[in-house]
Amino acid sequence: MTEPQKASDIAAISQQLDLLDKQAIEIHAEIRRLIEKRDKLNEQFKILRQETRKLKAERDSINEKVHALKSQRDETRTTIHTIIEEIKAAREKISELKKKTPKRSHSDLKKELEDIEWRIQTTSLDLQEEKKLIENVKDLETQLSAYRKIEHQAKRIADLQQGLKALDEAGEKLHTELSALSQKSQETHEKMVAKIDEAKKIKEEADALHYAYLQGREKTNPLNQERRKLVEQKRKLQESQRQQDTTARKTAEKALKEKLESQAREKLQRGEKLSWEEFQLLAEEDESETQD
Repeated sequence: MTEPQKASDIAAISQQLDLLDKQAIEIHAEIRRLIEKRDKLNEQFKILRQETRKLKAERDSINEKVHALKSQRDETRTTIHTIIEEIKAAREKISELKKKTPKRSHSDLKKELEDIEWRIQTTSLDLQEEKKLIENVKDLETQLSAYRKIEHQAKRIADLQQGLKALDEAGEKLHTELSALSQKSQETHEKMVAKIDEAKKIKEEADALHYAYLQGREKTNPLNQERRKLVEQKRKLQESQRQQDTTARKTAEKALKEKLESQAREKLQRGEKLSWEEFQLLAEEDESETQD
């Protein structure tokens, strides 16, 4: 291969290498862009995961409160049911007692009892009269006991109803609080689900970018292989060119040296004075011939 052909081949290879380098630079720039975008998305995904865990913890905490309030509500309902049954039983008791009450009113019986007790306390009575009045007191007490039992049951009903009212108010308060917490739990759950969906989409996009990044890296492999191949071809051509240059230089130097030696011998034969360089040149030649 001639020198011009080698120079032309080297120039062509250099041009191909420049083109490959340009393509590699473009691919690496795209890879960097993909990596940066992927890393940003992964960071967003990480933040969303943290927010999701926080919302889940908040929702679970709310649900625990809801569960506790529902237990209280159930206990309150059970207590209310028990009280209602007690009120019902007391009313039935009153109905039964009313069947046993005397025909005379409570006020008449009480007034008669008070009059007798006053008479016993303030009047001088013989034994027979006093005994008769005491018997009357016992009879009146027996008749009044049914009214007292009714009063006792009525008071018990009033107390139970007061307690029932307090429980109803507490139940209403629990219901309001439960409704608010249930609403908050639902809203928190919806936020969490939205974060999960958003995180899922971001993760899918990040994975797609990572796959594109891997494909980009794959594209550089044949470029690198081609570049190594061209670099090796260029190196060999340049080495061959250097060797030819060296050979040509040595040939030219040898020819020049032989010419100078011939000229120096001709001068010597003519009896002309030699220059120091010409003398040295002939001396080196003689020494070389002697060694040979």
